[in-house]
Amino acid sequence: MTAISITESAQAYLADLLDKQNTTGIGIRIFITQPGTPYAETCLSYCKPGEQKHDDCAIALKDFTAWIDAMSEPFLEDAVVDYATDRMGGQLTIKAPNAKVPMISDDSPIQERINYYLQTEINPGLAEHGGQVSLVDIVDEGVAILQFGGGCQGCSMVDATLKEGVEKTLMERIPDLKGVRDMTDHSQRENAYL
Repeated sequence: MTAISITESAQAYLADLLDKQNTTGIGIRIFITQPGTPYAETCLSYCKPGEQKHDDCAIALKDFTAWIDAMSEPFLEDAVVDYATDRMGGQLTIKAPNAKVPMISDDSPIQERINYYLQTEINPGLAEHGGQVSLVDIVDEGVAILQFGGGCQGCSMVDATLKEGVEKTLMERIPDLKGVRDMTDHSQRENAYL
């Protein structure tokens, strides 16, 4: 079960909102879009009876049920849903410190492992030059097709970056990766770093 905390003030606030929906048995559903990526967003929505997914985890609270999305559950570890009053009324907040933390293992799909290393090791370095690289596809039983963007697109050093940086790092970290290929159109040079 998820170690998510929903404070008493948040439960009271949400119970009041749910009561206004005039739907017997309505609860909330908590999920994360794009979990484990820099773009992760923690979301909370109404969940009418029957709208929960079959693998959601139910948390029975005093006045309603909170449904936790199964795919999001590991990323909601240590999350806190709170409601704080202020001069303007109040605000519901969701703090999920692990929402953007990629979770992979040696048996994770190759795409997940590639995206993990792109986000945690490669793109932070490329970002210093206004660039980034993303995975487009896996072909030929283990060749990653990548696309550069930002300052990397059209950069005169992209071949060296691909071979000495990106490919070397990915192949060291992912033994079953056979190689990488760049599909970027580098003729567009207006934002190129070099």
